[in-house]
Amino acid sequence: MAKSGNTGNVFDLGELRRLVDELGTAPREARAAVLDEAVAGDAGDADCDCPSCGSEVLSFPPVELAPDAELARAVLRVPLVRDARRLAAWTGTRQVTPECLLPDPFLAAAELGLPGPARIHLLWVVAVNTGMLRISRGTAAPGPLVLTGDLPARALLEFWDGVVMDVLDRADESLTGSAVVDEHLAEMLATMYAVSDGLSPATLVKGILQSHEVACEARPAQMRQLAASLPGELAAALDLLGYCGLVERSPAGWPRLTPLGVWAVRQDLMREGHDAPTGAEVAVFADLGAGELVEAIVKGSAAPSAVTVWLESRGPETAARELLGVAASGAAGQRGVVSTILEELGPEAEVPVREALAEPSLWRYAASWLHIRDLPAPTLTPADNTWIAVDTLASLIHQGRAPEGMGEFAALEPGEDLVRLVEEMALVEHPDAIVVLDMLGVHHADAAVAKAARKAVMKARSR
Repeated sequence: MAKSGNTGNVFDLGELRRLVDELGTAPREARAAVLDEAVAGDAGDADCDCPSCGSEVLSFPPVELAPDAELARAVLRVPLVRDARRLAAWTGTRQVTPECLLPDPFLAAAELGLPGPARIHLLWVVAVNTGMLRISRGTAAPGPLVLTGDLPARALLEFWDGVVMDVLDRADESLTGSAVVDEHLAEMLATMYAVSDGLSPATLVKGILQSHEVACEARPAQMRQLAASLPGELAAALDLLGYCGLVERSPAGWPRLTPLGVWAVRQDLMREGHDAPTGAEVAVFADLGAGELVEAIVKGSAAPSAVTVWLESRGPETAARELLGVAASGAAGQRGVVSTILEELGPEAEVPVREALAEPSLWRYAASWLHIRDLPAPTLTPADNTWIAVDTLASLIHQGRAPEGMGEFAALEPGEDLVRLVEEMALVEHPDAIVVLDMLGVHHADAAVAKAARKAVMKARSR
């Protein structure tokens, strides 16, 4: 999202979504208590030195969007849009400063009955960037955009998308008046998007405070001062976001995104490459067979959210049995996808997973799944773990993700000698061992690892 390069997130959104799914229709007070606990539990993960964390692709719960025509009509009722139109009409044709700004913002604020120059600046940016005003040779004049209800719904929504981008970009220039809220604004909106019925101001304050403490390594004295000032700052920020058409109050009084806010935040999330589907987009996956679902994921035509919908359409035991059947007859690509999906299932899927211990290509995955859930399972030897490492990388190759596999390979054995692991790969009985070692020999950034992989390929072929 705009201003998404922050050093911390308000919440772990993946964990938050899991909690929301589990809470279902629980009473509001129960939801609040669990969500507050989630904030406390996730704050420690807000900061990370991993270079890929800032670009992590998140999967958001499906949303139901209001019809385009209804959204388009709402655009013209947004106070920010209304006042930007008023400012454009008030400006007419007049000289601007060398910085292409309005020379008399105080006069404009007084005559239009607006709070002050900061609000005028925001409206000016929106009016100029969207084409309500055009600046040429030091003069502002009416622009090409004539904003009326006669415009097509798609045109009004494209205009609205531009307005929201302008608003969020102002977070670099003290949009809300709170440096801390501005710093975490994109993450806060994404969190509100993930919880459609709203979050209490207290929960939002806790999330921002804990994220800020971890990400910015704030001193205790700073945190005490911020804890005292942030509730008021957040209230003012939410009022401004309401003025901008993004936030409203739920029937329970909690801040939540407006229908226009949901639409706009989703647009921003998708621009960032996140998985933010509508309910209709993922509903089609519910009736797919396990083989069709896995194949769609292997080909990249099914987003992670499709898995949630698919799992919700059948019980854990049924889902696991269907998936394991696909993995047993499939290649590494299918096994990798199935293994990832099975991680979403709890002990309720134990019976079919335990049955998979009899499958030569699956028993190691099944044993690992059982161990993680503290269920009885065969012990995995170092050679078994090496086999899983080979299979994991082979899965990435089959899914067309070989370059990404380099990073995942480095994380397979944290703290272990990757050169030694590569040498052991040449000894495991895996049909894709040579393919994997070839990939490492060509693509791995560590010269020692790449050299070891090339030597291991020769040994494996000689065997």
